[in-house]
Amino acid sequence: MSMLKPKIGIMAIANGAYFPQFPDLKEKLIKQYEKILSKFGKEYDVVSVGMVDSEVASIKAAEIFRAQGVDVVFCHCTTYSTSSNMLLAVKDLDVSVILLNIQHVSVLDTEKATHIEDWLADGFSCGCVPEMVSVLRRAGKRYGVITGYLEGDEVVDNEIDKWCKASAVRRKLRNTSLGLIGRPYPGMLDLYIDETKLFLSLGVYTEMLELGDIIKASKGIPSNRIKAQIEKIKATFEIFDGIDSTNLAELASYVCGLENLAHEKNISAFASHYGDAQDEEGKLISVLNPACSMLIGQGIAWAVEGDMKVALAMSILKTIGGTGTLAELYSLDFDNDICIIGHSGSGDPEISYRKPLMKTTKVFHGKSGGGYLTQFYPKFGGVTLLALTQDETGGYRMIAAEGINIDGPILQFGDTNCRVAFSIGLRDFVNKWCLTGPTHHFALGSGLHIETIKCVSNILNIPLEIVCR
Repeated sequence: MSMLKPKIGIMAIANGAYFPQFPDLKEKLIKQYEKILSKFGKEYDVVSVGMVDSEVASIKAAEIFRAQGVDVVFCHCTTYSTSSNMLLAVKDLDVSVILLNIQHVSVLDTEKATHIEDWLADGFSCGCVPEMVSVLRRAGKRYGVITGYLEGDEVVDNEIDKWCKASAVRRKLRNTSLGLIGRPYPGMLDLYIDETKLFLSLGVYTEMLELGDIIKASKGIPSNRIKAQIEKIKATFEIFDGIDSTNLAELASYVCGLENLAHEKNISAFASHYGDAQDEEGKLISVLNPACSMLIGQGIAWAVEGDMKVALAMSILKTIGGTGTLAELYSLDFDNDICIIGHSGSGDPEISYRKPLMKTTKVFHGKSGGGYLTQFYPKFGGVTLLALTQDETGGYRMIAAEGINIDGPILQFGDTNCRVAFSIGLRDFVNKWCLTGPTHHFALGSGLHIETIKCVSNILNIPLEIVCR
């Protein structure tokens, strides 16, 4: 429901003047290009335009890229090429251009490379890359460079994978909607946004929804689907006493309804908040924490307190790294130089090293009513923090930091929380993080993902500030 294949534009470039001079050269370069194509897996929709060795071929490539709506363009520099062969193909596209400075061999064998053709085919990809960057900059384009050799170079494979994952973020934002149910928490001014500005900046459309839309979508769910959903909930959560089969069936029906609504409206992320609610709406609010967590596990981000920006940050982390849960600065442990990070509400089951807890409470702090609490246990090891915020002009920015989630005592009253150490220490981290001007919410994901986030920043054309690594 939430993962769309990004469209990956790929082209090979070469100087057409070489081919009449060296009859076997073009065939050799095309074979190398075919090996490049094999590096892009089935999870990507590859749009290949083949060998571009003239201005005419570049113009034809541009038509294909525009028609297919590619999310990124990889340009394989097979040998030296004039920059016109590249620029004409991408000049009308608002996408990043990634130059594949990938040599055929890791080193030229000077004893065997006795002809100019050997050098042109196997060791001259780097010759045109400075020229390509020069004209891309002059054209105001976004770009990246991947340098390496064709076979057995893990750095090349990892770099390609990062850019492809980042392009999946663009595809998701431009081809799905963000659902707002209710409105932001009253008075949290850092959360308020201009939905039109959001659409113009990131390409994501906001679908305005009500609790009644969820209730309507939850009606008439087949019993076999309810039973299957109950089993999924049991497999996901450690369920405390006081939650019986009737409660689980009710919860399962709402999860199915949320799935229906996400599918019907083509939504990949939600943000929600309501004040006082009675009757069925009140009942729905009481179960939203585990219900929304089930959707997050499927890749559909859900943020409490109506925070649309953190919902998108969660979606980005989930797309590139597999996990993304809502968090904030929760408490400070000066004795151990640790920042306690967490939040109440729904979360990502995939971030938890053990079954998350589900239990009931009579009071939701800061919100009306009571209901289900869910506590997740983030995996130990590297973690990434990602915030999406706005500056004084209204422009969007990303803020990121990496740390280490370490084992130790945590709070056990039903809120997700974990102990994160940062390379720059607690005080400096908190000061530097706050001084960047984030919202008080951010997304937390397992693993270290700043390098891929840098690619996302390039592809989305929004600035990134890195606090620490």
